[in-house]
Amino acid sequence: MPHDTPLIATIVAGLGLAFVFGALAQRFRFPPLVGYLLAGVAVGPFTPGFVADQALATELAELGIILLMFGVGLHFSLKDLMSVRAIAVPGAVVQITVATLMGMALSWAMGWSIGGGLVFGLALSVASTVVLLRALQERRLMDTERGRIAVGWLIVEDLAMVLALVLIPAFASLQNGNGDVAAADPLAARFGLGLTGVLLLTFAKIGVFMAVMLVVGRRLIPWILHYVAHTGSRELFRLAVLAIALGVAFGSTKLFGVSLALGAFFAGMMLGESPLSQRAAQESLPLRDAFAVLFFVSAGMLFDPASIIREPWPLLATLFIILFGKSLAAFLIVVAFRHPVSTALTISASLAQIGEFSFILAEIGGATNLLPKAGRDLILAGAIISIMLNPLMFAALDWLLPRLERRRADPATPAAPKPAEIPVTGLTEHTIVVGYGRVGRLVGEALQQRGHAFVAVETSEDILKQLKDAGIETITGNAARSNVLRATNPSAAHALVIAIPEAFEAGQIVEQARAANPALHIVARAHSDAEVEHLKSLGADMVIMGEREIARGMIEELDTRPPDPAPELVPQRAAEGVSI
Repeated sequence: MPHDTPLIATIVAGLGLAFVFGALAQRFRFPPLVGYLLAGVAVGPFTPGFVADQALATELAELGIILLMFGVGLHFSLKDLMSVRAIAVPGAVVQITVATLMGMALSWAMGWSIGGGLVFGLALSVASTVVLLRALQERRLMDTERGRIAVGWLIVEDLAMVLALVLIPAFASLQNGNGDVAAADPLAARFGLGLTGVLLLTFAKIGVFMAVMLVVGRRLIPWILHYVAHTGSRELFRLAVLAIALGVAFGSTKLFGVSLALGAFFAGMMLGESPLSQRAAQESLPLRDAFAVLFFVSAGMLFDPASIIREPWPLLATLFIILFGKSLAAFLIVVAFRHPVSTALTISASLAQIGEFSFILAEIGGATNLLPKAGRDLILAGAIISIMLNPLMFAALDWLLPRLERRRADPATPAAPKPAEIPVTGLTEHTIVVGYGRVGRLVGEALQQRGHAFVAVETSEDILKQLKDAGIETITGNAARSNVLRATNPSAAHALVIAIPEAFEAGQIVEQARAANPALHIVARAHSDAEVEHLKSLGADMVIMGEREIARGMIEELDTRPPDPAPELVPQRAAEGVSI
């Protein structure tokens, strides 16, 4: 008689079906995340067949939340946020507020409580980190101005949701306890702080926890990692990373009363300051991915597919808020800050979906009895459908942007306001280097060694400061903008090196530079044959594809050491019929 093993059955069924459905989703060009959620629906209590243990799945999902939030903290970049803070901070705050109010209005129409409407609205306001970053990476937008604004916007959303995760349990205790302070927080009741004391005490606990992490954790966590790294044991290093993530999350809950998610986020942040953070991210990634999958499966188990048929109109209203409501708000905000329409459309398409934080909020809302079951169903259905439709939003964006560019170039259309003038460089017969990342830096160093004058065009404040400290002339901004490119004096330049990886913006730069100087020697980079042809068709003299150059270098190295002549023994054995 085999042992009853519900934990093993839940993990095997969850991961197995997640793989099958995830592979099918990938085959049909949907994000695998859709497959993981559908796998949860398949093993959930609302569909026939095998039903996984929901209590165990919830605990596994908690581990998934810890590791997901640890990963968010590990990749949190205050520098990235500060570089686009002028648009990302006010934009994200206004967009979250608008989407939350729309969600609360819909919940009010359905007769829910204020707390339920607040959780519902917040869940609809935040985009999926996984989906957004993957969409930007596939279109090579991460290193562009549009990509940096989208990532900064996402960071602000994540920070807002981390704060929401802390406050929602306190708010739920007050609402569900009918004003009973003891139900909300016994410590607040003991000191007679009143109803507002619950929130004040919550903030106090968060403050103490943050102080401990900033004073002790910032020093202790990197020191532990450095010590373990010097032991030379890879598995011990991996174990240290996981122990820190889980230990800080669990300890923060027990000692300071803050959520597991907040503890894991701060553990990741402190670890992110260590030079070993990249290695820590790589070592923890397999387990993070596995438990993240189980988290999405667990979220899918909560979804009742029949709710789509029972309540189609609330679902359509929810999708309208996700796909159009908050996207329109984001578009108007970006345009109001005088950014290009292409940037506004990219931000809008990026935010037209919901994901991880929405599921976490749905879980917490259900656990605290704030959010009704219908609310969880709407959030989960909205997530699945919006993630499936998000590639279509980007496809529409790819179709629309070139037409907007052509319309802008059409003399029959009204002229747009001229951008602010930037002083033109006094260099002549110089080289223009657009993008001073890993590739551009190598080009710039080579030009310096040869004594060639050049001007660098860059958007990163950190890189610009380093260049100015080194005495290199710089121009701040996106070279695809006419005023920025004009400031590089392309008509008097000798060559243009476009080191940015984004072919769409590179094409705009090539086209404008070629019009300004037909004799300019233009060298660009690409990642595919289609991009090579695109840039050459616009006027680039040379387009270098990294993979080809790597292969060429390998072949040249092999040519320097040709193989020795085959020994005579080999053909002799072959003739004798001996298999080699």
